[in-house]
Amino acid sequence: MPTRFAKIGGWLRRRAENVAALMLAVMFLAFMAQIVFRYVLNLPIGWTSEVTLIMWLWLVLWGAAFVVTEREEIRFDIVYGAVSSKARRILAVVFSLALLAIYTFSLPAVVDYVTFMKVQSTAYLKIRFDALFSIYVIFAVAIILRYLWILWAAITGPEPEDFDPTKASSGV
Repeated sequence: MPTRFAKIGGWLRRRAENVAALMLAVMFLAFMAQIVFRYVLNLPIGWTSEVTLIMWLWLVLWGAAFVVTEREEIRFDIVYGAVSSKARRILAVVFSLALLAIYTFSLPAVVDYVTFMKVQSTAYLKIRFDALFSIYVIFAVAIILRYLWILWAAITGPEPEDFDPTKASSGV
């Protein structure tokens, strides 16, 4: 059964990466169109700026929620690497609980604010702000689920690996 979940998880992760790549491509094409229309055709257009900003917002939050793994996230490696594996486990539990409390406590207010934003829309494309900012709700829920998983693994899983600074990477 775990291999089946691993296969499904791997497939979902690759699709999340595909969506992120598509958003990056749309952002790049809109940016290039903006340059061509403004500087080559001398015909400035505003919708390209909106598309670029929307894709940037969605790309950052989508990537943080579904593409970047926990090992690729920024952490204080100096502190993390200097402590024992038991202390790393305690740090994982403490920080997971803190982040779970923050995101869970703020989630109802976030949902209220995002749904309230239906009263406004973007200037050129007329996209309602509730749809535009809905990615933050998705991000917050994904982060809550991720840190529940990290908390569970820190409590019940095997001892964390010893930190080797020579193997630290950008995730590639």
